[in-house]
Amino acid sequence: MAEDEGPVRVDSWIWSVRLLKTRSMAAAACRAGHVRVNDERAKPAQTVKPGDEVRLRHDGRERVVVVSKPIRKRVGAEVAVQCYTDHSPPPPPREHTAVVAVRDRGTGRPTKRDRREIERLHKL
Repeated sequence: MAEDEGPVRVDSWIWSVRLLKTRSMAAAACRAGHVRVNDERAKPAQTVKPGDEVRLRHDGRERVVVVSKPIRKRVGAEVAVQCYTDHSPPPPPREHTAVVAVRDRGTGRPTKRDRREIERLHKL
């Protein structure tokens, strides 16, 4: 890995530092407007350089990172963390996430009683 690779595509960088699982997901997030570089909407081919602030909305959470080292190739998690400075707000506590009604597979159609319990969970 070269120390100073110069500017790198934002979708490639997001994938390289493991903020998203695939490069196509990173490109789709850019096209959907979920990625901002220095408070401006980013297209997948936009370049990032050291000092740029990248904001990514994914899975109901906003990640705010500052590029410290642009890289093109995907690296291990320990190396990836050294390539950016994370300024993201902490994730919401687990108790604030929505309750989802789950039924066991193969139990058939819910009875009237089951539906009432599911509706009661949705009102919480």
